Amino acid sequence: MKRRIFSATSLSLALAFGLSAAPAMAQTKWDLPTAYPATNYHTENITQFAKDVDAATAGKVKITVHANASLFKAPEIKRAVQSGQAQAGEILLANYANENPIYALDGVPFLATTYPQAKKLYDASKPTMEKMLAAQGIKILFMVPWAPQGIYSKKEISSVADLRGIKWRAYSPATAKIAELIGAQPVQIQQAELSAAMATGVIESYMSSGSTGYDTKTFESLKNFYDTRAWIPKNAILVNAKSFDALDAPTKAAVLKAAADAEVRGWKVAEEKNDEYKRLLTERGMKIHQPSAKLDADMRQVGGIMQADWLKAAGPDGAAIVDAYKK
Repeated sequence: MKRRIFSATSLSLALAFGLSAAPAMAQTKWDLPTAYPATNYHTENITQFAKDVDAATAGKVKITVHANASLFKAPEIKRAVQSGQAQAGEILLANYANENPIYALDGVPFLATTYPQAKKLYDASKPTMEKMLAAQGIKILFMVPWAPQGIYSKKEISSVADLRGIKWRAYSPATAKIAELIGAQPVQIQQAELSAAMATGVIESYMSSGSTGYDTKTFESLKNFYDTRAWIPKNAILVNAKSFDALDAPTKAAVLKAAADAEVRGWKVAEEKNDEYKRLLTERGMKIHQPSAKLDADMRQVGGIMQADWLKAAGPDGAAIVDAYKK
């Protein structure tokens, strides 16, 4: 019996042919725009999420994070995800209250003012949010809160009367409504434009978190922060449903695991950063005030009006969420 002997050259050629004939691993690339700076904890958390997805999928899914509204401006991101122009993106839910009042829930003043309350409100509202977004071809990956919202002001204030006529940043329907109720002049300014707006006197006051004040160097223009803890808004990280559904089952599971980890990490960091940002603001010349009894009462009156308005606008779905939250 003759034995067939392959030369080293023949064997190398055979192996090379076999490898070239094997299908290459498909790689999926996603763009994920966000409106916030790369150094903001939300963006840092999303960047870590992208790294975790890369590692967990062995490079099959590559997510490019576009910070500071460099790919899409804040109001454009949800539409970009819905249309598939961006496969994923980060939005501030309260900005979309004009689409559906349910989105404004975590921007209703004094409904949830602590992190445990905010988490409970999130859990109560998440199924409704998921259903609403699914109807638009969007899936929620995870949500992360901001710090409790306070009032930045160029001048010291002791009551709502001191805010009448002031140039007030309105970045959402809720903050525009507050301007209306307190008699301020609303000016629509997104975060990427906020530093310039303060420096040029376009705005003199606004409500937001300690992180926004630090990121935008608010301390260079406005010297007072009133820690009203009025509400704790959340950012949602969304993915286009078709883009997600195109992944195979193990890859989907890896993305969802990374998202779940990012949510837990984000909530923890948000709470830790709250005191840190107030310390950093103080070090840079900001005065951190506890609101006077009169200012607190005035703002809670505003909150009561807005809660009643929200319940009326949100209808049975809104009432069911609040009932579940308050149980």
